[in-house]
Amino acid sequence: MTETRAQAQPASEEKLPAQYINYVFFKLDPLWRRLPDEERARGKKEFLEAVEGRSGGMLLRSFSLMGLRADADFMLWRISYDLEPFEEMTAALLKTGLGKYLTVAYSYFGLSRRSIYVGEHTPGFENRRYIVPGEGDYLFVYPFVKTRAWYRLPLEERQHMMDEHMRIGRKHYPIKNNTAYCFGIGDYEFILSFEAESPEMFQDLMMELRESEASSYTELDTPIFTCRRKPLQKILETLA
Repeated sequence: MTETRAQAQPASEEKLPAQYINYVFFKLDPLWRRLPDEERARGKKEFLEAVEGRSGGMLLRSFSLMGLRADADFMLWRISYDLEPFEEMTAALLKTGLGKYLTVAYSYFGLSRRSIYVGEHTPGFENRRYIVPGEGDYLFVYPFVKTRAWYRLPLEERQHMMDEHMRIGRKHYPIKNNTAYCFGIGDYEFILSFEAESPEMFQDLMMELRESEASSYTELDTPIFTCRRKPLQKILETLA
């Protein structure tokens, strides 16, 4: 019988709290730029204060997409052990002067888990249960879905293909992959984000992965967001 179930988590990991991952993308209404300077300054100040006042206990990174996509201007990468901070922060942000001119263009949500395709001798950056954001200048984010045929393959066959996949990833170090699992709690199976030093380095990795055997079992891996890490205050300055 084909083995498709997830491997059991080590007992020590089963006792650890769940880590929730959220990538929320905002799109600015052009009407914002027509407001008086004083009103815009006040709105941005309120927005920053709302973020700072509700980010306690949360890992948070801010990224700009200004000029890189037409459907999103900036993104907040948020990680917490509780769902309440996501709801409270988002509600507070949208009530600010700036927030009234923002639309949540995309919001991806998932859980961190230890991959079933790695073992005890896999390097730590591929063998962790929790996501720990690095300090890279770029983050590439996209939803990901495997074909149903993938899950009908024997686990040993899938492991063989994932071994190749991970070998390719190690060739392109220091690019770092962060995987959030969305099964049953979102529209996708995974949300992937890759930290890289430049778009060229990430593109080299993706071009090689396209030729791997596991790639033929990809059903969906778009939209892809190229995000530049910036302090939130600087991002808001670019909004005018």
